[in-house]
This record gives sequence, structure tokens and C-alpha cells, in this order.
Amino acid sequence: MIPIRAAYLEAAGSAAALLGDPAVAAAWDRPSVLPEFGVHGLAGHLGSQVLQVSRALAAEVPDEIPVSVPEFFTHAAAFHTDLDGESNVRIRHGSAAAASGGVGALVSQVDTALAGQQVALAAEQLSRVVPTPGGMPMLLDDFLLTRIMEIALHSDDLAVSAEIPTPLLPAEAFEPVLDLLSRLAVVRHGQVAVLRALSRAERAPGTIAGI
Repeated sequence: MIPIRAAYLEAAGSAAALLGDPAVAAAWDRPSVLPEFGVHGLAGHLGSQVLQVSRALAAEVPDEIPVSVPEFFTHAAAFHTDLDGESNVRIRHGSAAAASGGVGALVSQVDTALAGQQVALAAEQLSRVVPTPGGMPMLLDDFLLTRIMEIALHSDDLAVSAEIPTPLLPAEAFEPVLDLLSRLAVVRHGQVAVLRALSRAERAPGTIAGI
């Protein structure tokens, strides 16, 4: 299987295991560490990263030219608006809807989606283009990279919210996330800021967060 697809399946499996942790169910009705998200909504958002891949694979293939990964983040409204922006409100509503059946139903949906993806991803061509939730077309493997990043970030959010250790991804899943976050940090803050943050504590900027 293509490495990025195998990496995605590793990350998705980790997300499914985290969602099934009893600590998540115990914290279900509590606020999360993310503003405006309850733990249930955050769990729904994490699970949605896997469910979105199944929806993308089942959708009609777009006939537009696919955008690159940097273009996707440049144009994705959710990364450039405040918490009350329309796109972020829509994401929270969708996440709450994904979790509305309870933790057991969410875990079941994610497990079913993941089982189907194990077969589907092995059969897809390198040139496969899929629609993204924001409407932009992407190459399938580029879209999977964005989902791996979302899974990594929100797994940390959910684990901290449930007061359990953050699951560690294998290198083949974590290293693409590290590369992508570094590239996005350079786009947002410039080469010098990222260089100093990684190598010179005395000259490091306050943040190099890329998203």
C-alpha cells in the first residue's frame, strides 16, 4: 500500500482506539480544552476526520484541478476566522451531530468506516481526486495527509480533555505531520522565525504555530 495511505490507516486506528477509551466516555459531558467544544463535540470532530475520508471516497470525482496542501490551508476559512466565524460554527455543529448518538454509536461508525477504508484505499489510483469538506478538490493522498494532521492534533486535545496520556503515533504517521506543520509555520511566520524557534532559544519568537 502507498505509504501515506498506510500512515493514515495507522492514525485512524489510533483515533478509533482513543475514542473507545473509557475515560472519554466518562468525560463525555464535560467541557474540553478547546473553547466552545464539549468533550462529546471534540470526540465527534476527531471521529469525523475518519468519516470524512469515507464520504470523500464515495463521492463523485471532481473535474476541477486539485489544490495543493498549502493552498488548501491558505483557502480554508476555518483556519483564518475567529471562533464565532461561520465556518467554525458550522464545524462545531457538525461535530456535535456526529456525537449525538453517544460514544458507542460514534465508535461503531468510525470502526465501520475504517474497515471499509482498509479495502478501498488499497484499490485507489495515485491520480484519484476527491472533494474536501470545504468544497476544494484534492488528490486523495494530499487529503489523507491533512486528515492525519487533524487526527494527531485533536487526539492530543481529546486525551488532555479526558485526562489521559496522548497516544503516540508511529513514525510513519507522525513524521508527515511534523513536516506539514513545519512548512505551514514557515508560510505563516517565515524561515528565520522557524529556524530560531528550533535552534536558538535566546532568539526564538513567542510562537511558530502554523495553524
